Order: sequence, then C-alpha cells, then structure tokens
Amino acid sequence: MRTYNIFIILLVAAATMIACNSNKKEDVHELQHEEKLHLTSYSPDFEVYVIATPFVAGEVSHVLTHITLIENFKPLTKASVIATLSSGNVSVTEVISESSKPGIYEFEIKPADEGTGTLSFEIETDSGVSIVTIQPIEVYGDTHEAYQAASNANVSGRNSVTFLKEQSWKINFSTEEVEKVLLGQIIHSTGQIMNTPNDVHVISSAMSGIVQLSGNSLFEGSEIKPGQQLFRIDGSVMAENNLSVRFAEAESEFNRAKAEYERKEKLAAEHIVSESELNQALSEYKIAEANYNNLKNNFASGSQSVTSPVSGYLKELLVENGEYVDIGDPVLSISQNSRLIIQTKLQPKYIDILDNISSVNFRAVNGNHTYSPGDTGEQIISYSRSVDQNNPLITLTIQLESGTKLLPGSFVEIFMKTEGKLPVITVPNESIVEEMGNYFVYVQLTPELFEKRLIVKGATDGRRTEIKEGVSIGERVVGKGSVFVKLSQSAGSVDVHSGHVH
Repeated sequence: MRTYNIFIILLVAAATMIACNSNKKEDVHELQHEEKLHLTSYSPDFEVYVIATPFVAGEVSHVLTHITLIENFKPLTKASVIATLSSGNVSVTEVISESSKPGIYEFEIKPADEGTGTLSFEIETDSGVSIVTIQPIEVYGDTHEAYQAASNANVSGRNSVTFLKEQSWKINFSTEEVEKVLLGQIIHSTGQIMNTPNDVHVISSAMSGIVQLSGNSLFEGSEIKPGQQLFRIDGSVMAENNLSVRFAEAESEFNRAKAEYERKEKLAAEHIVSESELNQALSEYKIAEANYNNLKNNFASGSQSVTSPVSGYLKELLVENGEYVDIGDPVLSISQNSRLIIQTKLQPKYIDILDNISSVNFRAVNGNHTYSPGDTGEQIISYSRSVDQNNPLITLTIQLESGTKLLPGSFVEIFMKTEGKLPVITVPNESIVEEMGNYFVYVQLTPELFEKRLIVKGATDGRRTEIKEGVSIGERVVGKGSVFVKLSQSAGSVDVHSGHVH
C-alpha cells in the first residue's frame, strides 16, 4: 500500500511538471505572435523606424524597417541599405539593394552571440552614404526571456492613436523634437495690405471730351501691358472747346506763322526788316509749330489716344464708357503690385518696444498660410511719433519687398516679435488641435503611435506657440498632419499591423 501511494505521488508530480512546461510553451508562443520590438533613431537626413521580432542568439529575427526622409517625411526610394547587428564579438550583415515597397526594407537577421550590441543601417543614395545607429540592442540566449523583455519595453498611452507610416507618407506630415527657443514679446494686431504710392499709376485725361474705352477687356484686375491702348477721349463732339476746331485753328496759325517767317526771312536778307522783327517772327512760328504738332500727334481726328506707360493690373476704373471728363480728370489707375505695404494701428503703450521688433509674421484673416520674413522680406518703414484726440493710435507701416500673390485692400493678422531673452518651449501652430475650448498636441510614442496630450498655450508669433504645460523637452510632437491624426482617432483605432508587409 505504501508503494502504491508513492507511485501516485510521483505520477501527480510528473503531470504537474508536464502541465507547467506546456503552459510555458503556450505563453512563449503567444508572446511570439504579439510582442515586437519598436525601435527608432534619427539622423539629420533620415528617420529609421524598426518593427522587429525580439533578438535571440541562433534564431532568425524579422526586421521590418521604415526609412523616412526628414526633409519632407516621405518614404525613401532608390537606395541601397545595409543592416548590421553587432552583439558580443560578432557582426551579422544583410544588404538590400531595392525596397519591397517605397520606404520599407525587410531584413532577416540571425544573431550569433547574446549580449548588448547595436543595430546600424548604412543608407546609400545618389547624395551619398549615411549611417543611422540604434542602441543599445539586447540579444538574449533564451526565447522566453527575449519576448518577455519586449513585452515590458512596449510603450502605450492612456489616450493614444495608431497612425501608420503608410498613412503619414500619403499626406503632408511631419514631426519635430520639442526644444526651447527664444521667444520675445509678441504684438498681435490687424492691418491692411496697400499699394505703395509709387506702385500705382493714375492715367488722366489730357483734354476735355467723351471717354471711349478700348474694347471689352478693361475690367478691374485685367492685365495691362506697356504701350497697350486703354481709351480715347473724343473732343470733336463738344460744342465748346471743340478739339477739331482747336486743331483747325492751330493748323491755320501754324501755316500763317510759317509764311510770315519765310517772308520776313527774305526781306531781312535785303535789309528791309530788322533782325528783331525776324526773331519775333521765328518765335511765333516755333510756338505755332509746337502747338500744331502736339495736337496732330496726340489728338488725331479730334480725339486723344491714351496708352499705358507701365505693365501691371487695372486697379480701378474711375469713369464709364461715354462719360464726359475735363482736362486732368483721372480715368483709371494701374497697380504693379511689385511693392506693397501693410499698415496697422497700435496702442501708444507699445511705443517703447517698436524699435526692438526683430521680425514680422502675418496671415490673411481666416487664412491658413502664415507669411514670414523669408517669404516677403518685410521691413518696418516707419511709425507715427505723435497721437491726438482725432487719431489716438500709432500708425505702423511695414514694407513687403515681394508678394505679388497678396491682394491689396485685404486684411491680415500681424504678429510682431521682439528679440527674446528667456528660452521657452514652443511647437508649430499646426501641431495644436482644439476641442471644445481645450487644446491638445499629439506626442509621438513611436512613429506609428501618438498620445493625445492636453496643453496650456502661451503667446504665439503666428508660426509657433509657447507651451506652458503639457509637453517636455526631448519629446517629439506631430507638426503637419495633426488634424489627420485627430480624424483617425475619431474614426476609431487602427490595427497596428494593418498596411505592413510582414
């Protein structure tokens, strides 16, 4: 009986050990299907994001590598990539000359020794060779230990969203590292884009008459070329100061003065008339000739033909076809839009810091694009030095060196920035999304996983905004494309493996 009990005890112990080993194998098997290493490294030119099975000495690891160009956050194409895993005293290398898909390189790497090492990628393009290294990389001797470590290393966020590389490559997308920059005092104002005085040419009538516009092409905004005929002024139909009558009188006076001068010229040769009489006749002849030629050249058939002296765009048509104008009346104006200015009104309290303004950003009211000094080369021209009851504000004028796509007369938001003294954390304005009066940014956990983070905003210069709370130096946030990440989160979570090549 005692022997029988011992046998039963040994049998139960063996069954327990078998069950434990079986559960352990199942746990490892489950981890092998779920746990991956998510590794990221940056160089000045590339973002390298790796999804790999944990590294175990003697076992093949599938290394799915996404390589993104930093300059535009688009996938790398047409490059040869060498992956090298160094662990212990041995390095394992694999070369891929062409990617399976744009930006995606798949490697099968079999580590030789366990230990701490590095995973590097030598990227050769037409521009040269770059090396991006990820470290430290741990190669384990035990499979279960490797997958357990990968499970422990995986990151997650309480309010996170998956946004795959294949998705971000298709849109205007970027991320950037959070750092402190000098952000001075910001003066926020509204101004109006205007033409400079010498950028607008006003064409006036040189005579009285009826306006006859040229064709049907004169509309506000019409392109005007030098020498293009704009309109005619018809003075032949006027009962008073009729141009045809004036021309006939000028022609008659010219012929009379010419004949008189020629007659006295002959008499002077015979000393019948004095030299002073001859000079008087010559003067009258020259005046009559100039008046006649002026009317003949500029007012043919009793009308004046007016052409454009410059190129540009029709800014304003001041008369209607068939309307009467007097001499000197403006008929139309032409804008070249080569030199524009912005004028804004400021409170007198800013007078002490206006000389310290270092740069100006602006954007159209309700517009999306913000212009900076690199776009328009703006510079402050002047500001008024006095105020009164009728004009209690300071008028500030900013000249734009370029910007033909800007519309004179339109209103803009202006962000004038002084030189900063204290560094503050800032993010691009496009990083910030708003929901019900609260503001958020998406902080990168991995290049495919982003945490929605509540922030407290500070001042903005139109391009970047100070963040008082919510992000830390060294974290990476979504810049361009944050609205698409928000839409992806609103639509629901995406399978982390969706779209990948495994």
